[in-house]
Amino acid sequence: MDHHEQTKLMAIAQNFSPQQRIAGVSPFGSGNINDTFLVTVGLTEKGIETQSFILQRLNTNVFREPQLVMQNMRIYYEHVRDRLKDIPLDRRWIVPQILSTHQGKDYYQTENGEFWRSLSFIEDSQSFDVMENREQAREVGYALGTFHHLTSDLLPEKLADTLEGFHITPRYLLQYEEVLAKSNISRSPEVDNCLQIVSDRKGLAYILEDAKASGKLPLRTMHGDPKVNNILFDKQTNLAVSVVDLDTIKSGLVHYDLGDCLRSGCNPAGEEIENWESVEFNTELCEAILQGYLSTARSFLTEYDYDYIYDAIRVITFELGLRFFTDYLAGNVYFNVKYPEHNLLRSLVQFRLLESIEAQESEINQIIIKASK
Repeated sequence: MDHHEQTKLMAIAQNFSPQQRIAGVSPFGSGNINDTFLVTVGLTEKGIETQSFILQRLNTNVFREPQLVMQNMRIYYEHVRDRLKDIPLDRRWIVPQILSTHQGKDYYQTENGEFWRSLSFIEDSQSFDVMENREQAREVGYALGTFHHLTSDLLPEKLADTLEGFHITPRYLLQYEEVLAKSNISRSPEVDNCLQIVSDRKGLAYILEDAKASGKLPLRTMHGDPKVNNILFDKQTNLAVSVVDLDTIKSGLVHYDLGDCLRSGCNPAGEEIENWESVEFNTELCEAILQGYLSTARSFLTEYDYDYIYDAIRVITFELGLRFFTDYLAGNVYFNVKYPEHNLLRSLVQFRLLESIEAQESEINQIIIKASK
């Protein structure tokens, strides 16, 4: 980062810390939607050292109404804060706090329209890209269950839909069919494999939405992106301490969250592996995540909710594979890629994971029954 950019960022950060001198700003984390920085603050006038905070430039190409993103985050933060005051958890649990500007706003906009916001930094915490053991997996499940538990009485209609169509699987199938009709992609065994998998499984796209439409699955507050690395762990206790990356909070089905958490958490090979044929769904990690999740989610889940857990894992894995494959056919317009076939490889990974899930259907259903007792 050059001196000019450092100065610019320090000036933006100053808006969120009017009483304290900004000492420095450095890039932070590895998110691929927003630009994130860690701000260190100098001494106050009384000579007291203060903590760091997070500064983020929101990607307004993805989030067209960033004020509504902040409004949802504020509603979520205040609801959970009040809930924890009434019924505290039996462990350290932190909800990222939104810092206001000196005008009392949740964000700062530059003259050229950049949208910046600031959040408290959660000290002594770390995240992991893949699960290293059952204890970690259980904690990931506990964290998502706690997120849903603490918002289970937040009225979904209070939250704005900041990403219309996000995690509505039939919409992604429609987009795929439109792109496929226009694309003149060169055929290969890998492309044929993907075409076949989508063609054989179109019905998957409707399972959760049909259950929602028939009233079997209710709308609740969902996180929208509960990947493993969005769970923070306490460095001292190794227990989950926070769920972060709250831009995609909206009302929806918690099944998309739980399915996504199991999809990403039970694939130890990761999403970027080149040897896609070796990918498999790990049922041991699945059992640990579900045990952790249900230890807190039992408070609000219904009988129908349990019936759709297995399908949720399949649907979300299919959805992501479909999104990667659609983007490949469209010429890589949505996801960042390192080479032209990158999205094709990503879709092959998800579709292989889907086949592995389906091959273990009875075992996964047994795990769900056992964990729900």
